[in-house]
Amino acid sequence: MSFNVLIVDDSISMRAVIKKIILISGFKMGQCVEAANGKEALKALEDNWMDVIVSDINMPEMNGFELLQSLKEDDFLKHIPVILISTEGSKERMRDAFNLGAKGFIKKPFTPEAVKQILCEVIGESNEEDTGDTEVFDF
Repeated sequence: MSFNVLIVDDSISMRAVIKKIILISGFKMGQCVEAANGKEALKALEDNWMDVIVSDINMPEMNGFELLQSLKEDDFLKHIPVILISTEGSKERMRDAFNLGAKGFIKKPFTPEAVKQILCEVIGESNEEDTGDTEVFDF
């Protein structure tokens, strides 16, 4: 099973990096939609079903915290897990993120393994590698 991911960051190059990191991590990503800020993310959610949102905090127009607040106020969208990515990894910043409803927090810089681990935890999927060995022998 693959999962649809919405990547929200005002930097087009950072969105590309996040997408590439998710892909090389081995996380099973289906559709990937990108947005430059929280307002664009909400617009994208009108037309696309997303299983998880990966968002920066500091963005123009609508930042990551404001996006979390908007999602929390929508009965349908509030169930989509949000992972925030930021260079600001202080305990206060992380506490604020979780108090607003974030399900995960990734501090920049990050590794593919760390991104996959948090994505799997938030979605409730196993982080184990699929060996493809699905045959069952009954002796």
